[in-house]
Amino acid sequence: MIKTQVAELKPNKTMQRELDRLCDYRRYCWNLALETWQDMYEARTLNKDNNPSPNECRVRDELVNNKADWQFTLSARCLQLSVKDLANAWKSFFDKAQLDWGKPHFKSKKVPRQGFKTDRAKVINGKLRLDKPRGIKSWFDIPTYEALRMKQVKIASIFRERGHYYAALSYEEKAGIKVKTGKKTAIDVNVGHFSYTEGRINILPARLQKLYKRIKHYQRILAKKRRVNGKLAGRSNNYVQVRTKLQRDYRRAVNIQNDLLQKFTTELANNYDQIVIEDLNVKQMMMTHVASKGIQRSLFGKFRQILSYKCAWYDKELILADRSYPSTQRCASCGYVKNGADKITLQGNRKHGTKHNEYVCYECGYSNDRDDNAVLNLLALTK
Repeated sequence: MIKTQVAELKPNKTMQRELDRLCDYRRYCWNLALETWQDMYEARTLNKDNNPSPNECRVRDELVNNKADWQFTLSARCLQLSVKDLANAWKSFFDKAQLDWGKPHFKSKKVPRQGFKTDRAKVINGKLRLDKPRGIKSWFDIPTYEALRMKQVKIASIFRERGHYYAALSYEEKAGIKVKTGKKTAIDVNVGHFSYTEGRINILPARLQKLYKRIKHYQRILAKKRRVNGKLAGRSNNYVQVRTKLQRDYRRAVNIQNDLLQKFTTELANNYDQIVIEDLNVKQMMMTHVASKGIQRSLFGKFRQILSYKCAWYDKELILADRSYPSTQRCASCGYVKNGADKITLQGNRKHGTKHNEYVCYECGYSNDRDDNAVLNLLALTK
């Protein structure tokens, strides 16, 4: 199975300068390839007889044949992998089922995260070795802050963020012994928490809420500076300091939530053979402003993505409930499905005077917590 380890690098000043050059070169290759792709497509629409349709091979050959002299001092794999990623992006554009569906766009140098890819990276004595650039004499293997778990690297994604350098290293690992437990569970995802058969896990803990309050404070400060000073706001030292603090807290929030999801999904994959989750249409749920921020911070899509590949790692069965399956409105005791004025909403049910977290069946009198009732309904889908 293919795994990925993200490690922070410790490059010296010479290495930092060359890594920055490669990040800029990757962005240059992507933008040039996207422009070439679009020109080929427009020429194809005007004259289909003399102009072939654009693809990875034609765009790559066009860029390689027109390389400038300064490009030969940088890694050739950076250009080739950029075109390959662009071809995959166009392929995903025609599949709306993709989580990050959208048209490929030009990359900006103002984005705080810049990076590049290479398939020639190696791990030598616990350090990362990249291709030596031309004209550089003092070039060494790059150490990391944590031990690398692999010996051979398939693809290395190097990126820079807030002045720090990271490497996402994908490697192949043999599958271990797959233990069967005979247990099954179901997860009902909600804004702020996930409920399952053993209880619930809080996705937005108090420390995370404190971080988001601080993020909101920094965003207001930056917005006020932009409103007063306009385009000149980004040149002030105070603006840069506040923006750095904002990026730092965003990174902390991402790390906290990623740690929670990784631990929770690993626990599920280790302890259960069958796992049932809902196939939610997250984009449609976020169309309303009422709960869009809470849904985005609860990471429904990322939770499903992580759980999917971990179930494949541990040979566990992941069952997706149909989008039309009424897990919340269905009675776990008699199977009665509420409809019309009897439905439970985010505000509860005004007709019967029940709260949003209460489920009361008007047919058999069954009562339970709303999330626990949904978990039991999802659990009924297991074999």
